[in-house]
Amino acid sequence: MTKFLLSVHVLAAILAVGSIAVAASVFPRYVRESVKVAVFLHRVCRGYAVAGVVVPVFGIATGAQLGVLTDAWLVVSMALTVAAALLLGLVVLPAQSRLLARAEGGEQDLPRPALARLAMATGVFNLLWAVVVVLMIVRPGSTTGA
Repeated sequence: MTKFLLSVHVLAAILAVGSIAVAASVFPRYVRESVKVAVFLHRVCRGYAVAGVVVPVFGIATGAQLGVLTDAWLVVSMALTVAAALLLGLVVLPAQSRLLARAEGGEQDLPRPALARLAMATGVFNLLWAVVVVLMIVRPGSTTGA
């Protein structure tokens, strides 16, 4: 059962978080160049954010099966996952929505500071996930072997 849970967890992370990472990263460019593409990218981010709930659900189930829920590497990973989810939901997606509204309203010159803040927030989101991946692979202090 652990192998199944871990497989779903990893596949969901690759498909959901990976899709968000790519779509959110290119959004600032396309919101200036093609509103239709930006609308699609925003939909990808929103849709996969909902689907991404599977990642921590199966991650926690896997951790419970392995008996590692209280290990420091997993606790830190869960905290970083919460931080990434909050950043996505409270900063990245709303900023995308605001920029899309302006672009769809015909505004040609979107404010560079808003685009830069969005790019920075997206970069931090991606960095948080990169750290989580490293923690999941290295598992510092783990006694379950790596």
